[in-house]
Amino acid sequence: MVRGAAGLILALLLAPLLALIPTGAAHAVDTLCLPGPEAACIAGTIRTEDGPLADVTLTVTDEAGTEQEVTTGETGKWNLQLDQEGPYVVKIDTDSLPDDVVVTEDEVTVKATFGATRPALFEVRTESYSAETSKFDELVQSTVNGIRLGLLLALASVGLSLIYGTTGLSNFAHAEQVTLGGLLGYFFVNQQGLSLVVGGVLVVIVCAFTGWFQDRVLWQPLRRRGLGLIQMMIVTIGLSLALQYVFQYAVGARTVRVEQANPEVSTFGPVTITNQSIVAMAISVVVLALVGYALLRTRVGRATRAVSDNPALAAASGIDTDRVIRLVWTVAMGLAGLSGLLYALVTNGIKWDSGMQILLLLFAAVTLGGLGTAFGALLGSLIIGLVVELSPVLGMPGDFKYATAMLILILLLLVRPQGLLGKPQRVG
Repeated sequence: MVRGAAGLILALLLAPLLALIPTGAAHAVDTLCLPGPEAACIAGTIRTEDGPLADVTLTVTDEAGTEQEVTTGETGKWNLQLDQEGPYVVKIDTDSLPDDVVVTEDEVTVKATFGATRPALFEVRTESYSAETSKFDELVQSTVNGIRLGLLLALASVGLSLIYGTTGLSNFAHAEQVTLGGLLGYFFVNQQGLSLVVGGVLVVIVCAFTGWFQDRVLWQPLRRRGLGLIQMMIVTIGLSLALQYVFQYAVGARTVRVEQANPEVSTFGPVTITNQSIVAMAISVVVLALVGYALLRTRVGRATRAVSDNPALAAASGIDTDRVIRLVWTVAMGLAGLSGLLYALVTNGIKWDSGMQILLLLFAAVTLGGLGTAFGALLGSLIIGLVVELSPVLGMPGDFKYATAMLILILLLLVRPQGLLGKPQRVG
């Protein structure tokens, strides 16, 4: 009897502690999931056009059939840390959704990878969301996404166009500077723990220094030796391949993120956009405006345009062409690095070959706007960005959106070979 009474007292004492032990029931997740060498994360946000949905239950199942439940927090966000790589089936519990909310597909498969956070995306809408409204909203959303992509491309393509204008060189390694900017952002912010502002400034400085160093050590000696543009272009291709292998050796084939936290989302009418995208677009506009002002209103800018128009005449008038070209390389690489950092933030990660994937878009933007013209590169980038994002909405298959941009380029060049803002040149 004494033993029974002692057991009862012990149970009463332990009851509050046992209540704190998590059971197999779903739990809300508003905390941060940090991937690592032996940890993978799956995350997402459940929201409709009216806002985020809280207390929505999702089931995550691995290949062995083991299930884990997770519930969205007040912001509609959820995440789950996993200790095994491989495919996971994420299923949304439709019974936990509000009565007027429907989901297009309630199940998706996500491949978890150590050191990365993989998104599980669900298309959730209210029943009153009509097909006509949806199509219009998609058009508006894609237009904003196209402007965002165009501004990020412009940061890189303006420098690429200036290099071509002052040296005549088509730099195929330029896209690797974009990748370098994103990877340096991952190193400074994610690995070293610096703030995004301080890390971003360091990214621009380091990338700008690589431009100065490239011209000082490689391109200026090659120019003085009289190496032809074709040979120098081949050198840029080799440099591009070498940098890609360096990046792959440094971070592997995985996608790395500059910031681990899931970005906050803002809604403006039919447009849903992350706060990071808004900041990235604002930075792009300010930087491009400063570059345009420098080209039009400063002595260095006028000297750059003079070298771009006629290097021999500029040198005869007393302009130090080598100094101008080196400045162009420095600024171009700094802009490309900034573009890579913002691109990594907007797309929620960057890989060793991310630059190579947008290389054709950069050359298309420069060619469309007019070779060697900075403002033409800006205009061409905005057009290419809009075409890429609007093509799926206008009926083109998603896999052909890049091909659509190339088709627009070809058709325009048939009518206007010099590009939109390029100057016609006599042949022969």
